[in-house]
Amino acid sequence: MPKRRKADSVPQIPLDTVFEKRGRGRRGVRASEITGRAHNYRMIFGYVWDGLRVPLSEANDEVDVIKAFEENAQPYTREFMPMLAGLVLKVIREPKFPKRRITQINFLADSLAGYGTVSPRRSRDICEQERTRERAKSKYKIIRKEFYIECSCGYKGPARDNACRKCGAEISIWSETMWGNPSLFR
Repeated sequence: MPKRRKADSVPQIPLDTVFEKRGRGRRGVRASEITGRAHNYRMIFGYVWDGLRVPLSEANDEVDVIKAFEENAQPYTREFMPMLAGLVLKVIREPKFPKRRITQINFLADSLAGYGTVSPRRSRDICEQERTRERAKSKYKIIRKEFYIECSCGYKGPARDNACRKCGAEISIWSETMWGNPSLFR
């Protein structure tokens, strides 16, 4: 009679694998996500800031901040409260909090965009870096693209506005992108 095979003590390919250890350092944040959220917050605070400014400046604790948002920023309360109440209070109490309306809105929006995963200061720095990168991009855009075509009318050369220069037959862009070269299927 053959011997029984002993079961492996460690399975070769476990079903519930655990990921390896993470590398050193902090987990990264997506700068584009923070910048997009800051842009949205700037628009929201632009709508509600006139009614929200005074109650927030008089708030002493998180309960006052939540109450101020519930009374003065009603459609947007769920976006901010209660998870960002402490962060809002911290940002409003900063010594460098601006005095003018627009700069207050921008300061608060950029500070809250990090959701507390990064400090308010770092959140503002990330927003500024992304805006600087956007401003550095070229302001010019492609206006027209041209193709070199061979038309059934006999014309060979560059196309103008996605059409044959001689007969005006249009280039079907969708057929080429979806099916490749359409002449292969004829």
